[in-house]
Amino acid sequence: MKNILFNTNRKNLWGSLEENSITLIFAGEAPYKSADEKYAFTPNRNFYYLTGVDKDKMILMIAKIKGKAEEILFVEKNDPVLSRWAGEKMSKVEAKEISGIQNIEFVENFKNLFNSILEKTKIENLYLDLERQEFDISMSTSQMFAKVVTQRYPYLKVQNIYHEIASLRLIKSEEEIKLIRKAIDITDRGIKQLMKNAKVGIKEYQLEAYFDFSLKSDGVTDYAFQTIAACGRNATILHYVKNDSELQDGKLVLFDLGAQYKYYNADISRTFPVNGRYTERQKQVYNVVLKAQEAVIAIAKPGILFSVLNETAKEVLAAGCIELGLIKEPSELPKYYFHGVSHYLGLDTHDVGNRDIELKPGMVCTNEPGLYIEEENIGIRIEDDILITKDGCENLSKQIIKTVDEIEAFMAK
Repeated sequence: MKNILFNTNRKNLWGSLEENSITLIFAGEAPYKSADEKYAFTPNRNFYYLTGVDKDKMILMIAKIKGKAEEILFVEKNDPVLSRWAGEKMSKVEAKEISGIQNIEFVENFKNLFNSILEKTKIENLYLDLERQEFDISMSTSQMFAKVVTQRYPYLKVQNIYHEIASLRLIKSEEEIKLIRKAIDITDRGIKQLMKNAKVGIKEYQLEAYFDFSLKSDGVTDYAFQTIAACGRNATILHYVKNDSELQDGKLVLFDLGAQYKYYNADISRTFPVNGRYTERQKQVYNVVLKAQEAVIAIAKPGILFSVLNETAKEVLAAGCIELGLIKEPSELPKYYFHGVSHYLGLDTHDVGNRDIELKPGMVCTNEPGLYIEEENIGIRIEDDILITKDGCENLSKQIIKTVDEIEAFMAK
């Protein structure tokens, strides 16, 4: 990716920063898994959004003083001994080329430089990414820094910059949309491998392995999220991830999956018959879900509330469930449909941003209605990724087959 994207992202953030302020965004560090083994590192997405750098322990500093923003990227110094075990650290030159930031310093100098700026300049505001998903989760690097810095510099006003960055991330650039398209294309090829190799008697995880191999063959080493491979009744569990049951004749298998390409994600769901042919009842339910999905695509456009997408899906699903004999009143729908139809998509699969707003051009979100009929061992979800355009929307994953006839014809080959 060209550093012009990250330069632009940082420039867009400057308008949210007050004078006499410092903004710090931490790359993060992989936690320990067991003994001396760590989990695989993945960068804080806001840090990556502003720098394009995916190495741990780095720090982005933006000091806004007298209308000018001074940027410093702190990187780790290379250790010749350690490099023989884990490879060399990113050089200052490479960090500059990737991020577009001209001033690159070593992390070991961060505290002295930070203190020097505070000593020489009347800094009043400190912006940190203080995102917190749950009350009881462990403190992030930013939250721990906030605790320490307010003790040592009690005059600083610590503010949360998370929501400002999240608002920027809502609207995708052309470069970001290209990366999402690429992730979707790779996911498409993986789904075809699933359909080609589905057969009665194998385990869900064995079929899932064809998707894994396809992604790695395309140069992808990470996923948008843990793959859901759910056959029969398992598909009625929204986030089923055990993937260890046997594929049975006459049953449907639901796959919710996605490739991650350069940290941008695809999120696709397809539900297909293990033996290649839907039963009549499965077709009926499937086509209700497909109709709801098409209704969402038809109304998705700038100016409508994000919540309208789900209300539209619910209306179609409720009418369909009445026709299927599952319910008598729309109010009974939550028995068979109990999640929202959409979430934002981007650097995170459930991407950041306010959902209590109107849709705008450049937003990318999912479209994933479903019906989950436990008593009939039928769980169906159909999910595509859509881009809001100037006058409507574009289905970015329209090339991935999904009608009953398309899937049956493909699997018949």
